[in-house]
Amino acid sequence: MNRLQQLQSFGQSIWYDNIQRNMLGQDGELVQMINADGLTGVTSNPSIFEKAINGSNDYDAQLAELLQQQPDMDSRELFFSLAIQDIQQAADLLLPVYQQTQSRDGYVSLEVSPDLAHDTAGTIAEAKRLAERVNRSNLMIKVPSTKAGVVAVEALTAAGISINATLLFSVQRYEEIARAYLRGLQQRQQQGLPVNNIASVASFFVSRVDNLVDKLLDGATDQSQATQFKGQTAILNAKAAYAIFQNLYANEFTELAAQGAQSQRLLWASTSVKNPDYNDVLYLEQLIGPDTVNTVPPATYKAYLDHGNAAATLVEDVSTAAQRLAELDKLGIDLTAATQQLEDEGVKSFDDAFQTLLTAISSKAQNLAA
Repeated sequence: MNRLQQLQSFGQSIWYDNIQRNMLGQDGELVQMINADGLTGVTSNPSIFEKAINGSNDYDAQLAELLQQQPDMDSRELFFSLAIQDIQQAADLLLPVYQQTQSRDGYVSLEVSPDLAHDTAGTIAEAKRLAERVNRSNLMIKVPSTKAGVVAVEALTAAGISINATLLFSVQRYEEIARAYLRGLQQRQQQGLPVNNIASVASFFVSRVDNLVDKLLDGATDQSQATQFKGQTAILNAKAAYAIFQNLYANEFTELAAQGAQSQRLLWASTSVKNPDYNDVLYLEQLIGPDTVNTVPPATYKAYLDHGNAAATLVEDVSTAAQRLAELDKLGIDLTAATQQLEDEGVKSFDDAFQTLLTAISSKAQNLAA
């Protein structure tokens, strides 16, 4: 049993935060990770697809074929046609995991267009179209957890679509998303619809919190106190969210669980370490616990396989995490403002990557046409 496989004994699933065409296929990298490491899922985002499509020629043949069939196809439609083929392939490779875990794992995520992040109706409509086009039971549609996204998560859950609620930075917004998921299930329950065929994760971003808050701590007057939060704010923030998860599902989920509904697991995202002074597997080692997922980017995945240590760290000091975070106020750190800034920056970052991708696809299409 390797280091990543050990995490399963603590109730944590490992997903891979990367997708590209050359890793798919029956003898490809994805299958090897499933078999060797116990990998149970894949996540994607606009930045990942931008690097995969713009950084290789792997998609040129399909792009040329699409343009031959429909020369006036715009870059957005071309992108989704390319991405959906990858998502379908990954979903098919993960289907045995989905079946073996009784639909708890084995998912691949595809995100709605980032420029819809503040458009509830647009998000709902596109999520439904994508779910229909991909047509895989082990698909999760990624929805940014903006205020508009909270409403969309409820509506899409009620419609029977499995959702990955992404770009979560604040504990408050996490609770809003968690309750939106429960309300969506309750709507189905009231309509006599099944609730045992839906899964969801709440993607709670980690390293970006420390990346911002550490800089703010550099300006605190009490540096001895500030030092105690360096490289720790993100972990405390995640543990405070996990405390809400525990309370919510211990007290408000009994009836839904009796009908086979799944809890919406917290998924730790942005788990690569940005500060070279920190342990490069910090956000894996410190957030290991039951009913969670960690989606791991390639470099961190390799690092943990090499020297990661597994222990039940997530449950340590969960009950006091929120209280400790409140101490940031005394240092002049407004965590609410910081997490809102991170949400805004995250939405913009993904939209920028998406627009760069569309421009690159348009350029490739013009070259192929020429």
